[in-house]
Amino acid sequence: MNKSEIARQYREKYPEFPTLKLARIMYKENVLMFRDIENARERLRYIEGKSGKDKLRKSVTSSEFYKIDARPKNPYSLPASDETAYEPFKISGHKRVAILSDIHAPYHNIEALSAAITFCKKEKPDALLLNGDTIDCFKLSRFVKDPRKRDFKFELDTFKSLFEVFEKQLKCKIYFKLGNHEERYEHFLFEKAKELVGIEEFDFENIIKARARGIEIIGDKRYMLLNDLCGIHGHEYIGGISAPVNPARGLFLRSKVSSFQGHNHQTSEHTEPTLTSKMVTTWSLGCLCELHPAYMPLNKWNHGFAIVDLDSNGIDYQFRNNRILNGKVL
Repeated sequence: MNKSEIARQYREKYPEFPTLKLARIMYKENVLMFRDIENARERLRYIEGKSGKDKLRKSVTSSEFYKIDARPKNPYSLPASDETAYEPFKISGHKRVAILSDIHAPYHNIEALSAAITFCKKEKPDALLLNGDTIDCFKLSRFVKDPRKRDFKFELDTFKSLFEVFEKQLKCKIYFKLGNHEERYEHFLFEKAKELVGIEEFDFENIIKARARGIEIIGDKRYMLLNDLCGIHGHEYIGGISAPVNPARGLFLRSKVSSFQGHNHQTSEHTEPTLTSKMVTTWSLGCLCELHPAYMPLNKWNHGFAIVDLDSNGIDYQFRNNRILNGKVL
């Protein structure tokens, strides 16, 4: 895929974003393709018909992406801001998405994960969302570490093998959401190897992409949109999701919109109507890792995963939250 094709893909996905804002996102997610943010911006301007040799020969409005940028909202010429753009990641163009959360490789549960894959194969999703904590990153954590546990390289090798299984068995687009365990890598660099921060070869996203060709990374604690359904891993809120009654109700109290999360390793659902009779439902997903790890042998965890069917109207959806017990999907 060349630069113009990438630019077209992002402009189609985010038609309302200002060019510079979209260029920042496009560069960050394709740092090996573009020289810098300005290079990404130039490519966007080109496919929008605002630059290049064709601009002098024909009207720029002939470009399907032509858009008049809004006047900058800075009437007082305030100093440039270093504010970070925070926008949802839209998972669009799919009819059915399988969601696997909290695999924690290499501490995955083979029986539960096998059951989930078998079920998903029958459902034939056209996308798979790995919703955070796919890799455990045990040795990179700030906690006291058991020296007998597997190292980071082994975890990456295990992930590569898992990805190959997903790719072969499900034959669909795969998304990789960063959870709190994947963020351990960046925290490790900040604390132990500051000199490596910013070097492309040591960027976590590039490490994953080198082992999983075609995978799409969802980072920066961005929430996701699947039609009108919001999704998070569960660590995005400061302090996480407290769980009065169950994690789904805790998510409802924080998000106030229909949404799903992993992170708590527990299957639950909560529904409340609004004053205008709109139904708001939140879900938490079960995990696909070991249920009784040494650091928390007693807990309320269960195995599970989800399937979401997306209506072509871009709004409606059907969410199926599945539990797994003794290797059987319930």
